[in-house]
Amino acid sequence: MTLRQVVLDTETTGLSAEDGHRIVEIGCIEIVDRRLTGRSLHLYLNPEREIDAGALAVHGLTLERLQSEPCFGDVADRVLDFLADAEVLIHNAPFDLGFLDAELGRLRRPPFGSSVAGVVDTLAMARELHPGKRNSLDALCERYAISNAHRKLHGALLDAELLADVYLAMTRGQDSLEMAIGGDITAVDALSGVSWPPSGLRVLAAQPAELVEHQATLEAISREAKGLALWARLEPAATEAGGGSGHFD
Repeated sequence: MTLRQVVLDTETTGLSAEDGHRIVEIGCIEIVDRRLTGRSLHLYLNPEREIDAGALAVHGLTLERLQSEPCFGDVADRVLDFLADAEVLIHNAPFDLGFLDAELGRLRRPPFGSSVAGVVDTLAMARELHPGKRNSLDALCERYAISNAHRKLHGALLDAELLADVYLAMTRGQDSLEMAIGGDITAVDALSGVSWPPSGLRVLAAQPAELVEHQATLEAISREAKGLALWARLEPAATEAGGGSGHFD
């Protein structure tokens, strides 16, 4: 069964939809079966109201810049068509949902949740995985080694792209490498009977300090994954096949 997900982010004129603040930008990134498809939706919107100074400092979008853009009502069908039947991934979902429901309410349309397969709050997911730690998008990018150096200001499409990478990293189980082999063959099974090292490949033995660092990394991965790291499961099979820790040259 195909799993279609869409990562969504918005930028707004202020912090509260209840105070009449509006959406000024929407960014969406499509994921199908855990693969980025390259399909996206990116829209700037005329909010028809002033933008708070605090919001302007976050995204840099001025009312003057947005006055020639369509209003939400002009693109509502386009947004909902792109999201139809998808599981929608949003970081701090209550914030964005409040604005989306308010915009749809002005059009006398049903709430956002009725148009999609479901909504996943990636902030709540991150807090469960990393209790007591910072779980902002920037913090998660740093934790999962995802570069956000080009993120000078917030932007809906840019933030959706980063969140897509974060989500895939955050939900990548240790079994994912086994699944990538294909069929019912696991990575451990694939090593059985393998001649090691492959012909023509020179292997340099790891130094003691490197072995210590390697072991520390495996232990950190195991703690994060709440299970034995994949390499720790593969290493006995690799050793049996004639290999071990080393450098490939």
